[in-house]
Amino acid sequence: MKLSLKRMLIGRPLKSTELGEQKLNKTKALAILSSDALSSVAYGPEQILIVLMTLGAAAFWYSIPIAFLVIILLVALILSYRQVIFAYPHGGGAYVVSKENLGVNAGLIAGASLLVDYILTVAVSVSAGTDAITSAFPELHAYSVEMSVLFVLILTIINLRGITESASVLAYPVYLFVASLLILIVVGIYKIATGQVSPDLHASIGTPVAGISLFILLKAFASGSSALTGVEAISNAIPNFKEPAPQNASKTLMAMGGLLAILFSGIVFLAYYMGISPSSTETVVSQIAKESFGRTVFYFVIQGMTALILVLAANTGYSAFPLLAVNLSKDKYIPRMFQVRGDRLGYSNGIIFLGVFAVILILMTQGSTEQLIPLYAVGVFIPFTLAQTGMMVKWWKEKPKGWIGRFIINTVGAFISFVVAMIFFITKFDHVWPVLIFLPTLIFVFHRIKNHYTLVGEQLRVDQLNKVLPKIEGNVVLVPVGGISKVVEHSISYAMLLHPEHLIAIYVAFDKEEMHAFEEKWAHRFPDVKLLTLYSPYRSLISPLTKVIDKIERKTKQENRQVSIVIPQFIPKKGWHNILHNQSSLLIRTSLLYRKDVVLITVPYHLKK
Repeated sequence: MKLSLKRMLIGRPLKSTELGEQKLNKTKALAILSSDALSSVAYGPEQILIVLMTLGAAAFWYSIPIAFLVIILLVALILSYRQVIFAYPHGGGAYVVSKENLGVNAGLIAGASLLVDYILTVAVSVSAGTDAITSAFPELHAYSVEMSVLFVLILTIINLRGITESASVLAYPVYLFVASLLILIVVGIYKIATGQVSPDLHASIGTPVAGISLFILLKAFASGSSALTGVEAISNAIPNFKEPAPQNASKTLMAMGGLLAILFSGIVFLAYYMGISPSSTETVVSQIAKESFGRTVFYFVIQGMTALILVLAANTGYSAFPLLAVNLSKDKYIPRMFQVRGDRLGYSNGIIFLGVFAVILILMTQGSTEQLIPLYAVGVFIPFTLAQTGMMVKWWKEKPKGWIGRFIINTVGAFISFVVAMIFFITKFDHVWPVLIFLPTLIFVFHRIKNHYTLVGEQLRVDQLNKVLPKIEGNVVLVPVGGISKVVEHSISYAMLLHPEHLIAIYVAFDKEEMHAFEEKWAHRFPDVKLLTLYSPYRSLISPLTKVIDKIERKTKQENRQVSIVIPQFIPKKGWHNILHNQSSLLIRTSLLYRKDVVLITVPYHLKK
């Protein structure tokens, strides 16, 4: 039943030789790796207006120069990450660049920031998509959290089905979203050019605004820069591209940058000219679409596509998180399970981990996009800064041909990214302070995991010079028994196959008469197997058993002999039958598992009825 459900949801297993077929062409890669960045135009401009709204509608004209600065930052980041792609064609992005050029801790800061940020990507994108749906259908607002959780579950299942299959499903909505927003921008500009939109709806550029300050402008710029989250995803996911992977990744990155610049600047301009104000019940894009088309079919198409792209933008996290986790796992900073490919050749453990924590985050914040976006954005600009600084160090050390131009590009990118990160910390500290807790905590955990793997490796590593196996003089086999049954017979028979020097059955009795009666039965049934009976006046099974095992172990250790404990266990035909039995074998195995010099052997006996 479980297997058939899994096959229905995930699909048939793929052979390892089919991995090449799971690589992405530029068209599909643009859809699933750029959806986060492209979708941010649905909330990036709105974040600028939310800050400016504190000074009144007259301040909205500042959104135009702020958007211009955001586009400059976008260009710097695109050019910078294009260099990262060619310098590090095996992927890894900010983590690998920072680790190799700035040191291990810098790399871990970048890696930890991005891991958390990809979880935020899923939570923010899905929450923003739900907001778009409730803008068109306000009666659904009360179910926004439930809808967000459902979307995360659906995306998790889609991604578990494999990279190419998820790309095929998601490509159409992404391109439909881009097309519908381009149509919206063209129609909006046409209406403005033909005088169908009143020029009195907005304040003229340059209008004096009371209370304006550099602090507010920087805060609005930082908020608008949240539209650039996801730019780094392509550099992390180079291994997912078809060959030549770096060239295809670079072209995809440039295409994403061009589309993002057009859509972002177009939405900001239309929002300014039409005098759109942010609302808690309706998004800015929804208001622009309503002004341009009214509540016609095309308005609902735009809302539907916007909601869909915002939900599907979470797929950038599903594409980049597992690959980043693989790099960290290979360096032994997170568990090795993240390197395991699932039935469909995707890194399914990373996908499931991401989905679970995104759901937890949505439930904790009740799907509030405004609460998540600042934390989400600062988590991106920290690795942005580290990656560009790392590239500066790389060019300065290596000095390849034409390095000065590359150095300048990365310097500009590092400086702007650092400035934006500082602006977030200064202007939105009440939202981003958790970064100061989770980053040091994660880095501490990374080092502890690395230390564990190092210690395990030292203890398991064989001595190449000494090829003599450890010598054990003999084997003492103990068999805890609870009675005389086919299960015990089966275990005794197996124990004899080990050819032990001593085979001892151990019986713990709670009653002396019962103990003597059992000794007689045992002598009749197994005359050649020594029985050691233990009386337990306090009805404890484990305590007397472990005491006698300790005693035997100390003696055999001096004689260089091995103690092996054969544990009989019967397996019911149906799983739920286990609750009807005492599970004594499980208790014994659990209590003895961590003893250094004892070998545990479980001998299962399967019941047929």
